[in-house]
Amino acid sequence: MKERAELSSELLNLQGLDSRVLQDPETAHIMAIENSLVSSRTVEGLDVEVSERPDGIDLKVVVEEDVIIKRPVHVCFGVLHRRALQRIKIDLTLKEGSRANFIAHCLFPNAEEVKHLMDASILIGEGAQMHYTETHYHGIAGGAVVVPRARVKVLKAGKYTSLFELKRGRVGSLEIDYDVEAMEDAVVELIARVFGHGDDRINIKERAVLSGERARGLIKTRIALENEAKASVEGITEAKAAHARGHVDCLEIVKDSAIAKAVPVVEVEHSLAKVTHEAAIGSIDRHQLETLMARGLRPEKAVEVIVEGLLR
Repeated sequence: MKERAELSSELLNLQGLDSRVLQDPETAHIMAIENSLVSSRTVEGLDVEVSERPDGIDLKVVVEEDVIIKRPVHVCFGVLHRRALQRIKIDLTLKEGSRANFIAHCLFPNAEEVKHLMDASILIGEGAQMHYTETHYHGIAGGAVVVPRARVKVLKAGKYTSLFELKRGRVGSLEIDYDVEAMEDAVVELIARVFGHGDDRINIKERAVLSGERARGLIKTRIALENEAKASVEGITEAKAAHARGHVDCLEIVKDSAIAKAVPVVEVEHSLAKVTHEAAIGSIDRHQLETLMARGLRPEKAVEVIVEGLLR
């Protein structure tokens, strides 16, 4: 166990996170490697149940009513073997008036044939607010298959923000499937930033259903591709009630022989609702490139700066 704990610290350092966060008594965390719970800590108002299975982890998390978790809750899922299957099941509830910020670190640094399957069910109570950041590192071999699936319901005046980032190393195969429903006065934001290389395959499907009056939704996707990478992005927003407002925004940059596809889908079922969309796919903007090169940057560095800006 000590060896795995040390490896856990190394994995967090790989993500640029100070591993001392695992020793902070005021910061909640859950650290699982493959199908084993390595370390965990909770704080007042945060209830956590973890069950180990032969092929993964079941996680149940509840933030109690009106509780505000002051520091981010770190949730770390790692696979150290080159070949493995990891199934993660998450049941997460924020009760009425509560607030929490979760940061998930998904790390598969040696992946050659690693499959990570995540299935999440999330309920945001009335007036509750949750910010969820999911950062990934899949190593450099391109052997990871990652399939995150989430079903989220945001009750009256609640807010749910999700940020998915995979900007370093190879992607492998990524299949995101997020479905969020927003009730009266609720707000949902789904943001994804991914950089694909080699023969990486990226498929993102995100759906926001604005069921309540004055519900608001944003789906924002930023993708950069090079080499033979391929990406397909489907952003869906459905507005079903008066004064619901939604926007779908997808921008993809391609280099070399990469292929990108964007499918924004907007649907309005009430005369007082409105949904807008924009999608742009293309190569590096030549004017931006020339401007940076005029300032002394080499072409390769200029392209790197533009991509970093897109994914920021």
